Amino acid sequence: MTLNHVRRGSGSPLLLVHGLGAGWRSWSPVLDALAESREVIAVDLPGFGETPPLTGEVSIATLTDSVADFIREQGLDGVSTAGQSMGGRIVLELARRGIGGDTVALDPGGFWSDRELVVFGATLRPSIALVRALRGRLPALLASPVGRTLLLAQLSPRPWALSAETVLPDVRGLADSPGTGAALDALTNGPKQQGAPAGTVPGRVTIGWGRRDLVTVPRQATRAQALYPDAVLHWFERCGHFPQWDAPEEAARLILDGTD
Repeated sequence: MTLNHVRRGSGSPLLLVHGLGAGWRSWSPVLDALAESREVIAVDLPGFGETPPLTGEVSIATLTDSVADFIREQGLDGVSTAGQSMGGRIVLELARRGIGGDTVALDPGGFWSDRELVVFGATLRPSIALVRALRGRLPALLASPVGRTLLLAQLSPRPWALSAETVLPDVRGLADSPGTGAALDALTNGPKQQGAPAGTVPGRVTIGWGRRDLVTVPRQATRAQALYPDAVLHWFERCGHFPQWDAPEEAARLILDGTD
């Protein structure tokens, strides 16, 4: 399977991997800023955007395989990678496998305790069911600060301050993407993220975390850094699960500073 993707800008290549939601469009708030300095390649994972779902098992391992295959097919050996949420977990898994170059992971999944994992599934599944039920009304609801606050309180500490243009692609993607359910099952039912001993990753590793993330809660950052001891941890203040929503300039700068 060849992943649907877009390329923007010029310079050293930077591969972007999204989480649950809009596919490559999840990066829209930072894409232009990144493309001013890099050739940005943003992919749609299987089952998201315009890439068809996997025909076999859907797991973090097989989703990572699809990105690794894309890197090989596109001649991107040693490419720097950045990912958010599930995509953050995937780029860390690539680094653990020795694939790619520098890595930036924003609020990655996979580092929860058993209890936190139960809460993650129990809160996110109803949220996804709600946006699916409201699919036809999402543009109008998200155009209102009150609507954004009601729908996005789990994802952002200041949803009323975000624009509808920023959040609509990801929220609509949660409702529409055929891969959402299978990917969520992979996150909640599959193994937790493995680590990489010091000195085994192919480049620098930077982990960014929102201090007010209610999806992958901040205490998970300690576990992530313990499993990836080469990683540098960056905190986004007043930021939730989507740094590209709440702090787009800071997120773009972190990605650029953390990759070559």
